[in-house]
Amino acid sequence: MKNILCLLAVFSLYTAASSQNSLLGKITSTNNNQPVSATVYLPQLEKGTVSDLNGNYEMKNIPDGNYNVIFSSMGFATLSIKISFSNNQIIDKNVQLEESAVEMEQVIVSTPFHKLQSDNVMKVERVSTEELNFSGAVTLADGIKNIAGVDLITTGTGIGKPVIRGLSSNRVLTYAQGVRLENQQFGDEHGLGINEAGIESVEVIKGPASLLYGSDALGGVLYLNPERFAISGETHSDLNSTYFSNTLGTVTNLGVKTSGDKVKFLARGTYATFSDYKTGAAYRVTNTRFNESDLKTGIQYLGTTFKSTVRYNYNRSNIGIAEEIGAQSQSKDLELPFQEIDNHILSLDNTFFFNKSSVDLKIGYLFNDRREFEDESSVAALRLKLNTLNYDLKYNLPQWGQLEAIVGLQGMFQNNKNEGEEILIPDANTTDIGLLGTAHYHLNKVDLQAGLRFDSRKIESQAARNPADEDFIPALDKTFTNFTGAVGAKIDLYQNFSTRINLASGFRAPNLAELTSNGEHEGTNRYEKGNPNLKNEQNFQTDISFEYRNKHVEFFANGFYNAVNDYIFISPTDEMVDESQVFEYLQQDASLFGGEFGFHLHPHPLDWLHLESSFETVTGKLENEKYLPLIPANSLRNTFRVELHDGVIRKSSAAFITLENTFDQNNISDFETKTAGYSLLSAGIESSFQLPQVKLKVGLTATNLTDKDYISHLSRFKSDGILNIGRSINATLKVEL
Repeated sequence: MKNILCLLAVFSLYTAASSQNSLLGKITSTNNNQPVSATVYLPQLEKGTVSDLNGNYEMKNIPDGNYNVIFSSMGFATLSIKISFSNNQIIDKNVQLEESAVEMEQVIVSTPFHKLQSDNVMKVERVSTEELNFSGAVTLADGIKNIAGVDLITTGTGIGKPVIRGLSSNRVLTYAQGVRLENQQFGDEHGLGINEAGIESVEVIKGPASLLYGSDALGGVLYLNPERFAISGETHSDLNSTYFSNTLGTVTNLGVKTSGDKVKFLARGTYATFSDYKTGAAYRVTNTRFNESDLKTGIQYLGTTFKSTVRYNYNRSNIGIAEEIGAQSQSKDLELPFQEIDNHILSLDNTFFFNKSSVDLKIGYLFNDRREFEDESSVAALRLKLNTLNYDLKYNLPQWGQLEAIVGLQGMFQNNKNEGEEILIPDANTTDIGLLGTAHYHLNKVDLQAGLRFDSRKIESQAARNPADEDFIPALDKTFTNFTGAVGAKIDLYQNFSTRINLASGFRAPNLAELTSNGEHEGTNRYEKGNPNLKNEQNFQTDISFEYRNKHVEFFANGFYNAVNDYIFISPTDEMVDESQVFEYLQQDASLFGGEFGFHLHPHPLDWLHLESSFETVTGKLENEKYLPLIPANSLRNTFRVELHDGVIRKSSAAFITLENTFDQNNISDFETKTAGYSLLSAGIESSFQLPQVKLKVGLTATNLTDKDYISHLSRFKSDGILNIGRSINATLKVEL
């Protein structure tokens, strides 16, 4: 082992001494050959620069290898070029960008080959957190429900759990800082546990992504891209604050980042506090108040042989547990009962560059400490500690012509421990390991992608409580294995018209709650009994999408059919324990089908005007023709938006008005009630101003403008007849240095 390390050290020193490539050139417009100020970015290296007023750019110290180089500028179509660097090359690359009214494309990080969405075989939705905040979102989870095909199971304004095409909980995997987020996500009353500050964008894979991420990605992936480091040689700081009138809430964050040629650093701190939210009927929902503290920091080193990034995120959330409409208060002080949750995420992302290939190694350590206080605030009645170590090792093989391939090894070691009086799930260890291979082949009009994966998950839990008691939980030792695969194609049928066809299988091993529960689940007001005989869920999904875009209009149509074998669901029984109805976990084949359809009108030369419309629908049924629970209602969203850029002092302005129509939900499970439809109106305006040494951004957004009385079908307060949030006027101020 010592000899191998010595050889690696010698190799690294040799490569560092011999490989310092450079890229330079000029960026101009195809229309008039005038220089363009654009961003030049290498996503695999997280390295970039901006061309000057004459369109000239230069980047130095580029490691050997094949990299996608992205050229992007507002008002122009994003350009991606594959460039090979080796042996101290100085590559002179002049490019021309084509004017376009379509928003700048970004590189999709959640898929394996880091391509622009227009070049990607999988359809991935991507939205920036700036857009989510501008829509009036209270939290990160609240914002992502604006993405077509995505909804939210809510517990007031403080807790939201993503639903992708009707699937949620452990069927949707969340990634943050490049590592899988583990924070007891099995429960409906458990939120994401991560603040939107320091998150640059959100990517959503709508469909089975088990090939890329293993178990728990059967329904899709929510991929949170962290804030980028500053461009080399620059230092920036900013202060951002938002006020929410409905909850009298404030969110304030402060960030700073600085970068040299090889070492980069950033840090961001956030504090948010909210009182009980007010409904359209003018009453406040008692004890829905919450507060949150968040710290994100990172440091990166980029050499000529490797890149290393360390990031750390600490989040403390204090969330009230609403039980009934009681005393009306605008106080932000916590009242019993409440949750207190600590999340720690430490990630190490290393890339080792070779002449024609590279190795990516990501290691994550996560610690989740969940405490629930019921009768007193000094002793937690329920306390769960979850320690997780996960790893992701991928080898990017040398490119052979137009063929790219990746092989990888992924795994996880996890320990769950109880330290409270109540036991929700037993002490347990979980061990995952997965092997995968995937390849992408590019032809002139067709892109093909395929892959295969094998996974094994071992769950070992300890016995809990007294064997003589009815709520005794016996020990468990089970192993779940599975093969998954995927194949897809993107085809350019005609000019501006393309289609994507994806066939993918996924799987999910049953979680601890489904296997071992035996007791009162306070957060859901029911007694739950697990089933140790549950098998893997296995699905096969077909996705077909069509897209058309030109300088005036874009159309899209996405359809899917998802067949899930041995779907796990909870069902009520006739049994009662201590006045609580008993629910048990069962399995039955199920299917989900539906899609998203829409268009985007931006008539040239009125490129500042945008009219967007989207419709989404999903239906879920069991094999016996009964409907699945927690399926979102059909909805139609229409947005009128204007964007103005390139003023002298006022650099940009934007305004929107949105009408969202949610239809009746009559397709319900045995223990649900029907939900009436409703319409919500929202609007907003913002502008940014460039002053000497300072950039200001001010914004004003109003949500539920008509103060509508409504209940979302996915609200956990629905069974108690408690309304969702009413009108809120939100004001934002951002100062950048």
